[in-house]
Amino acid sequence: MPGDINLSIRVDFPGGGRFGPGKASVLEAIDKTGSISAAAQLLGMSYPRALKLIEQMNAQFPSPLLIKQHGGIERGGSHLTDTGHRVLTAYRALCAQAQDATEESFKTFRALLTNQGD
Repeated sequence: MPGDINLSIRVDFPGGGRFGPGKASVLEAIDKTGSISAAAQLLGMSYPRALKLIEQMNAQFPSPLLIKQHGGIERGGSHLTDTGHRVLTAYRALCAQAQDATEESFKTFRALLTNQGD
């Protein structure tokens, strides 16, 4: 529902790395468009910002989440690796599980936000 409250999950890794909704959106947009530039445009994000997020993600895991292919006759592009797909799938599953687990509490918040919880 528009304007509804929602749960935002960010996973904090040992050593300071993080993975949350922004990075997940970047991976999804690249998976959809096949291009970092197109993904950044789709998300209303600058190319340098998208590239920085990708570099952070690739540095966090032993295997890269995304592979960039430079232009040329075949034209460039980017695609998620198996690890990238697995990280994204695990993150989306975590978010869905957390959303399900918090639904009762969200009902209380909704009631309180509309003054029906008095």
